[in-house]
Amino acid sequence: MAELSTNRPLLAEELQEKDYSGKTPLLPSLSKWVLKSLIWALFLTWAAAIFFYASEFVKDLQKKWINLTEGTVFGITGSIFLAFSAPILVVAFLAFIYVAAFSGDNFKKKNLKSLWFRLWTFPVLVDGPFGVVSAAEFFGILLFVIYVIWTITAYTLETSSLISKFPLPPKGKWYLMLELTGLRFGSIGLFCMIFLFLPVARGSILLRLIDIPFEHATRYHVWLGHLTMIIFTLHGLCYMISWSLQHRFKQEMLDWKDIGVANLPGVISLIAGLLMWVTSLHPVRKNYFELFFYTHQLYVIFVVFLALHVGDFIFSIAAGAIFLFILDRFVRFCQSRTKVDIVSAACRPCGTVELILSKPPNLRYNALSFIFLQVRELSWLQWHPFSVSSSPLDGKYHLSVLIKVLGTWTSKLRDIISNFTENPGKITASVEGPYGHESPYHLMYENLILVAGGIGVSPFLAILSDILHRISEGKPCLPKNILVVWAVKKSKELSLLSAVDFQMSWHSFSDKLHLDIQSYVTQESEPSLEEGKVDGSMKSPSIFITNGSSMSCLVGTGNNIWAGIYVVVSTLGFIILFGMVEVYYIQRFNIYAWWYRGLLFILCMVAGVVVFGGVVVFLWHKLENRSSSYEECPFDDEKSSGRRKEQTADNETTKTDLASFQTIQYGYRPDFRAIFDSFSEQIGRTDVGVIVCGPPSLQSSVARECRSQNLRGRRNNSVFHFNSHSFDL
Repeated sequence: MAELSTNRPLLAEELQEKDYSGKTPLLPSLSKWVLKSLIWALFLTWAAAIFFYASEFVKDLQKKWINLTEGTVFGITGSIFLAFSAPILVVAFLAFIYVAAFSGDNFKKKNLKSLWFRLWTFPVLVDGPFGVVSAAEFFGILLFVIYVIWTITAYTLETSSLISKFPLPPKGKWYLMLELTGLRFGSIGLFCMIFLFLPVARGSILLRLIDIPFEHATRYHVWLGHLTMIIFTLHGLCYMISWSLQHRFKQEMLDWKDIGVANLPGVISLIAGLLMWVTSLHPVRKNYFELFFYTHQLYVIFVVFLALHVGDFIFSIAAGAIFLFILDRFVRFCQSRTKVDIVSAACRPCGTVELILSKPPNLRYNALSFIFLQVRELSWLQWHPFSVSSSPLDGKYHLSVLIKVLGTWTSKLRDIISNFTENPGKITASVEGPYGHESPYHLMYENLILVAGGIGVSPFLAILSDILHRISEGKPCLPKNILVVWAVKKSKELSLLSAVDFQMSWHSFSDKLHLDIQSYVTQESEPSLEEGKVDGSMKSPSIFITNGSSMSCLVGTGNNIWAGIYVVVSTLGFIILFGMVEVYYIQRFNIYAWWYRGLLFILCMVAGVVVFGGVVVFLWHKLENRSSSYEECPFDDEKSSGRRKEQTADNETTKTDLASFQTIQYGYRPDFRAIFDSFSEQIGRTDVGVIVCGPPSLQSSVARECRSQNLRGRRNNSVFHFNSHSFDL
């Protein structure tokens, strides 16, 4: 590897002018600090109340709070909702204000030296059931384990003390102990449900606030799903064992009482949860993905019958998080109704399909974003995630994805495109997203190592394109030394570097960026004739399809103002509807059945989003369409882009594509110890961003090496920050 550049960061003067050094005007800085402090204070207070809910202190506070507030229109349901659901909704409102006002600071304020940042990028566990776990994630797992242990211990001591006061025979005490223990497990599971639904909202403002993309948050949902279902299963087992021992199992299982907890809805909810849980286990999910996907739609049954099981005031404990999920789900549904133009589609000889989708010019995303794609000719229900392979600077009106043909769905898509010229048909595409990091974190590092396995190189093509565009256009961009390590099984996959048709005038910015691409062909011992390159004759012709419109801007990183209005109006609509139902129906007609009140409560939640929020979404969508219609037409953009290319061709005589920067080794796997040592020796002691996109085994290998390098503590050793970009439902 040639000697790497260690000059000062690109455009350092411009970044300093934009306060990259951290010096900001006093009033905006103070406002940002106050708002962030308020958000964290509210969130930590809410989380502490949940964590210590089993303590006598919090129980006494809750009793005082209920006595103080239950006299309102909303009664005890409103009191509990205000205590446990309202805080997370208020945090969401404040998060919209924060992101709208200060999201532009994300790029210029990132501090690689901060402890918080290093906790997120330092891998602690690299093997085992959790996969690669950072120090921050390990701390979160530890907190949940402590919470469960502490709560179970506190409840067990309380239950034992309570039972000792009752003059019951030993068997009676044993039955009561089982049922009270089951009750406590149900309480713990309900609190776990709050955190279960927070990370599964794809466009969640809370995830954007802390810059955790949905692709990472799904892991937390999986972990919490296992924990929640274990607790709910124990909850049900305790009751069922007690009922069986008392010979009233069937009677209790079918019981649906009006006053108190209704058992049968709880049984239905638990069965739905167990079906989701079993089919989400890794062996089932990996081999029978469609079974997992369709069964997971039972979450509607799970939530609705849970509300029927416990009633409105108990359900209101977890209602805030579920309401945020309903908000996200409805706006995703609205976005997915739009038919999206496929500008072009082509099958590549390396076994991939390239789709170029039409997008409006005001759609925001970054080079590490991903979308969910549906093709209705293949399935009306299946949505598949794909990393974006284009930079937002590649074009105002286009977004591209590279799709590896691996399963039934992708094989059918390839067949449709391959046979399109002979048998013209229709491809109706719909898109959700883009989703991803709020800030383009690949631009935060001066030194980057990008590790890809197979089609995992797709987002890195977007990164390279983004960086090269930024350098050529003079935009803020820190990366100066980039090493790409790419492992593939067959040499034909190497043609991806040429298939993207990305050409550049290298000598115009070779002094600003050092790029090295090391490719490893693991299942071939010698090069093929093409050596991973393809010419135009080897590519299938692109087809052009027009049957819809551009992507919608309703989801992902859409307009923060409209998104905030949508959340506020939907929440107010829910509160107004619930208040009206409480005054004019429940109290007027003396509705006392717990399960029915729970059903009315959840119907008010849905109606608040669909009716009140639907009006905002309709206006938002109309405004986005109108603003897009005033933009320059795509054809003019294409022509101007073509003129720029012609001018570049006139001025620059040497053109080089990405394939010319790669060195290829056959029959070997990457030796990450040697690669990282060599890179560290040449750049010295500095921060290195490592981004991995590939199978779990590759992520574990790279994470293990990052951890090893950082723990060595050698004087001139670099600090490697591990980041994963792999999506695994």
